[in-house]
Amino acid sequence: MVRRAKNKVNQPTSNSDWPLETELVGLEFELVTKVDVSVYPQYTIGLHAWLLDQVRLTDPELSAYLHDGESEKPFTISALDGELVSSGKQLKLFANQTYRWYVTALSARVVQWLAQWLKNLPSEVSLRNAPLQILTCNVVLAPTTYAQLLNAEHGNNLSLRFISPTSFRRKGHHLPLPVPVNVFHSYLRRWNDFSGMPVNQDTFLAWVDEYVIITRHQIATMKVLAGKKGAVTGFTGAVEFSLTKEAVEQSEFCQLLYALGKLAAYCGTGHKTTFGLGQTRLGWSLQVIADVPEVESLLASRIEELTEIFTAQRKRTGGERTSEIASKWATILARREMGESLQVVAEDLQIPYETVKTYAKLARRALKVE
Repeated sequence: MVRRAKNKVNQPTSNSDWPLETELVGLEFELVTKVDVSVYPQYTIGLHAWLLDQVRLTDPELSAYLHDGESEKPFTISALDGELVSSGKQLKLFANQTYRWYVTALSARVVQWLAQWLKNLPSEVSLRNAPLQILTCNVVLAPTTYAQLLNAEHGNNLSLRFISPTSFRRKGHHLPLPVPVNVFHSYLRRWNDFSGMPVNQDTFLAWVDEYVIITRHQIATMKVLAGKKGAVTGFTGAVEFSLTKEAVEQSEFCQLLYALGKLAAYCGTGHKTTFGLGQTRLGWSLQVIADVPEVESLLASRIEELTEIFTAQRKRTGGERTSEIASKWATILARREMGESLQVVAEDLQIPYETVKTYAKLARRALKVE
């Protein structure tokens, strides 16, 4: 059933009818701008902030929980899917072109909030200097529960498509490879947080390491911006996982493995999934994944270059919190070099303006020392 919001002009349509017991769902928003507009390369920060602000306005208690860094995040967002091209130091969106934006919920609490919110869906997504009109909002990942995922039928293989750059953290570095233990650990963390059916992590991952193999893949790597600060090297493409014969004969975890594979589309893979990274879909496809726009790639490379410089310097001087500070300095300076104001950078990073100003000065001074 399609519902139309009332009492507003040019309101989008939305489809938000799903069972009350739903714990997972994926939505697709169709967005359009009436004129050509430009957005900054890290615009997913704005999408993330806009969605959380919608939660804050309607459910402050849920908003506080979503800002809590102590648990896995029960939602994901994508970047915009559509024609974005580099235009100077920004990205250009074209008038009357449809852009798709995906949002998923991984817990009953967030699903319930979405159901209420969609009954009075805002008319636009307010991205800085680029208001995007919401045309429609539709369910694209079927409403389901964790128990239904666990009890669903499965085959002998599991294929996944990684449609936005995906990366893992390993020993303080980024790992842009679909190593089975890393991939399924990513899903298991969400499963243990939200399913109500937690599984012993060490035991399951040891089983994955022993019995799960990659039977084919087609992947590529690229540098990309990583949420509020920093850059990562991530991979995109398709991967097919299979179980060895011994695993099939000892099937204690087989059902769970395939349930986690189905969960992947809802929860994403790896880190920074609430800023557009790690978007994942079921099934094999050789469809070419869109390249990262040149301006975004350039900014990501510059942030990575500066991070390495500042990290090396702070290690020599015995600086504390080396990685975190180096990443902040690099992000601030790189974005300033791209022409963004320090005030805007401070707002995006949620750091006081005076602190950002100080970091920028220290970063410039550090470069002269180098």
